[in-house]
Amino acid sequence: MTSLAELESAVATAPSAIVAFSGGVDSSLVAAVAARVLGDRAVAVTAVSPALATGELDGARSVAAAVGIAHRTVTTEELARAGYRRNGPDRCYHCKSELYDRLAVIAHDEGYASVYSGANVDDLGDWRPGLKAAAEHGVRHPLVESGFRKDDVRRHAAALQIPSADKPAMPCLASRIPYGTEVAPDVLARIDRAERALHALGYRDLRVRHLGEHARIELAADELPEALRSEAAALAAMEQAGYRSAELSTEPLVSGSFRGLRDLPFVATT
Repeated sequence: MTSLAELESAVATAPSAIVAFSGGVDSSLVAAVAARVLGDRAVAVTAVSPALATGELDGARSVAAAVGIAHRTVTTEELARAGYRRNGPDRCYHCKSELYDRLAVIAHDEGYASVYSGANVDDLGDWRPGLKAAAEHGVRHPLVESGFRKDDVRRHAAALQIPSADKPAMPCLASRIPYGTEVAPDVLARIDRAERALHALGYRDLRVRHLGEHARIELAADELPEALRSEAAALAAMEQAGYRSAELSTEPLVSGSFRGLRDLPFVATT
């Protein structure tokens, strides 16, 4: 059984820290503990780019205010990196390299001793090329160091009344694009419009999978039955967002399924 004291001890090993902060439950718990342990020697930094879904920055600001940590943003330019635009299986490596390059500059210029991420133990078993970028930049993962899995994170976040305790995972918009399809600003904007339209219909946990001019909607299991009964509204929302055609998947959303290793023509080992 994990304890908050273990996480506090891990965070406290640095005299000051930047928390790479998306506003999701993992980074929110790290930020909340950093605020408790380090006080004004901790800051949460959110990356802003075309791949950030509308509403996510406002959500991050609200969570930061709720947990009492200083919050700021940094503009990242992952789209300027050819490896990111190419959208191979290592896309997240290029994205996180861009982020950690920016955070390293802040840490150096302002004297922060460490950069913390919200990675947890369950992430270690997934295809996470971003962890390679973290290792190259000396980024620490307090949740991993403390043995926290996703269930532990949500349990402790709920106990601390962190607003994002039950927030669904929200990876960047580029994760909706199949490997090998170039990441471009107009594509990201179309995906964002489509997902905002579905949120406006009342759906919470969802993905719009970009398949050229076709969109595939995936919804969480508890939302799917109602969506299937009112499918026409969801499909119309996709066309209004700019897709020529759309479908509603009858299978519930499984995070990461669109680009999982089982779908690749090879299995990477690094």
